[in-house]
Amino acid sequence: MARQKPWEVDDELWAVIEPLLPKAERRTRHPGRKRHPDRLVFQGILFVLHTGISWEHLPQELGFGSGMTCWRRLAERTEADVWPRLHEALLAKLRSADALDFSRAAVDGPHPGIKRGPKTGRSPVDRGRTGSKHHLITDATGIPLAVTLTGGNRNDVTQPIPLFQAVPPVRGKRGRPRRRPDVVLGDRGYDHDKYRRLVRALGVKPLIARRGTEHGSGLGTQRWVVERAFAHLHWFRRLRIRWEIRDDIHEAFLTLACAVICWRRLVAVQRRHS
Repeated sequence: MARQKPWEVDDELWAVIEPLLPKAERRTRHPGRKRHPDRLVFQGILFVLHTGISWEHLPQELGFGSGMTCWRRLAERTEADVWPRLHEALLAKLRSADALDFSRAAVDGPHPGIKRGPKTGRSPVDRGRTGSKHHLITDATGIPLAVTLTGGNRNDVTQPIPLFQAVPPVRGKRGRPRRRPDVVLGDRGYDHDKYRRLVRALGVKPLIARRGTEHGSGLGTQRWVVERAFAHLHWFRRLRIRWEIRDDIHEAFLTLACAVICWRRLVAVQRRHS
C-alpha cells in the first residue's frame, strides 16, 4: 500500500473541511470554464504549504489546478475565516478525545526569514534586520492552540495577552468551552512584572524565568514542547521564509499548518485507541 503524501486529503479530513467552505455562486448567464473541485484545489494549497514552491510553478500534472486558482481560492477561504474555524473544530475533536491538556501552556516567538510585506520591523536581536515573528502558544503536550504574526521589532513580552486572545473557545466536552490554561510557561524574554499582572488578571498563573538569575529553573523540562511545536510548524517550507506580501495570506498558512498538526495528532490518538 502506497504511503499517503502529506498534501493528500483523505475522506475523514475532508468531512471536517467541506462543511466549513462557503457555497460557490452558480454562474448561469456566462458559466465559462467548469469550477475546479474544491478538494483538489485544497490539496494544491497544501502542496505549496509543504514544499514552499512558488504558485506559478505548481505542477499542472498533479491535477490541483493552476497556481493562480489555488491562490485565489486560498484568499477566498481566508476572507471567509475558514482556517481559524477548521483549527477550532480540530481542537474540539482533540479535547473530546481527551488529547488536549489545559493544565499548562507554553509560549515562544522565534524569527522566520522574510522578504517583504506588512507586519515587519527591524529586529533588536538580529543586527537590525527587517523581519517578522511567529508567536505560538501550545497546550501541555505541544498541540498548537494559537499562532500570531508580528513585526520582528515587537518584544516577546508583549505577546502573551494577544496569544491568549487568539485561542478559540475549545468545545468537545459538556459545559463551557475552554480558552485559558491554568498555567503559562515562558523563558526570560517574557519577564516583566506588568505582563505577569495582566496574565494573572486572565486567571492564568505565569511561570516565567527571571532575568539575571542562574539557569536551571527547571522550566525547560516542560517548555520544550513549544520548541518542538515550532519545529513541526517550520517543517512546512512555506513558513520558513515569508514570501507573501499580504500578511493575511501568511497568517492563513500559519493557521492552516496548525490545523494540519492537530489533525495528525488526532489521527495518532485514534490509532492508539483502536
